[in-house]
Amino acid sequence: MSETPRHHSGTVLRHSSTLSLVLGAVLLAGAATGAWGDPPAAPPALSADAAPVPAAGQDPAGAALSPQQAEGLLGANGDRWGAYYSAQEYADFSRGLDGRYLGVGLSVGRGQDGVTAVSQVQAEGPAAAAGIAPGDRLLKIGPEQADHLPVTEVVARLRGLEGERRVGSSVTLAVQHRDGEVREVALRRALLESRQVAVDRTADGVVRIAVGAFTSGVADQVRAAVRGAHAGVVLDLRGNSGGLVEEAVGTASVFLDGGPVASYQDRAERRELTAARGGDTRTPLVVLVDGGTMSAAELLTGALQDRCRAVVVGTRTFGKGTVQQPSRLADGSVLELTVGRYYTPSGRSPEGTGLNPDVPAPDAAGAPALALRVLAGLGRQS
Repeated sequence: MSETPRHHSGTVLRHSSTLSLVLGAVLLAGAATGAWGDPPAAPPALSADAAPVPAAGQDPAGAALSPQQAEGLLGANGDRWGAYYSAQEYADFSRGLDGRYLGVGLSVGRGQDGVTAVSQVQAEGPAAAAGIAPGDRLLKIGPEQADHLPVTEVVARLRGLEGERRVGSSVTLAVQHRDGEVREVALRRALLESRQVAVDRTADGVVRIAVGAFTSGVADQVRAAVRGAHAGVVLDLRGNSGGLVEEAVGTASVFLDGGPVASYQDRAERRELTAARGGDTRTPLVVLVDGGTMSAAELLTGALQDRCRAVVVGTRTFGKGTVQQPSRLADGSVLELTVGRYYTPSGRSPEGTGLNPDVPAPDAAGAPALALRVLAGLGRQS
């Protein structure tokens, strides 16, 4: 898992009448590398929002709530996707949506042997500067044995527990290098850029784009990836937990020439999300999905599927299609309550059911190869 956060709905960074939406899920940890053939792990989903955060001390009805009352309200109304976040959690999620995170720049995983190992190291991050490399074993984090902690707890400690989440705070790691050498390193946390888009090309000219979440700038990165000559595109949304709706709509605009992307209910008014004109509508396109494809990623998938722009390959998506409205409480914490659903261009809601692929993948490991075979069957763009 990566210490890079996944993107939690409930954090509004864009103030627009139609695009101030964040759809998705985030925990303190979640793989976000977007590597082709190795889809990000899918954390549980939480929520999605549809309005700017009101001033401090206002709940949806305009009255002040304590954190205890907020938690009680969530339990009383049975809101499946409602959530409460401390001021610190909210600040962390806001940074994540801007494509940044506080950490030391490494990802960890745990094998069947129970060993906690470094899976990736971000270039120019504190861990890379200290000489930590993929394949190294993480023995201790602070005084705790890494193998005795859940991986999510390891990641949380790398990013910093309450009171430690600040630039320059220190974390001490004991690391065993692949050659057997054990050493202790002290790393200082920094604000790092999360990388949600990974691109590669096959020998026969297919562009493969993996998007881990829709953070700020993702649509522009996808647009840049498809510039120039190519035979076709595979857009890998496996494990994509959502994010900024304007980025999902912007990504749809890369492959559509205007027209509907989705709609949602904003109080009593139905609002439409539309693609920009001028997108590429000719290049063969396959969208790869799985059970971790959720929220804004389902919105994009549904648009491309309903508009007959792409063939969707994989397994049924997660099924998160609701919209939440966040309210800031007097202490800076945030309460989110569900206020409606969003719908694909044909009027479908993914909520509770997900979206079914056009071509089911019989096994997860073979899904990328199946996507390429389907793309080949669509013909090649010259």
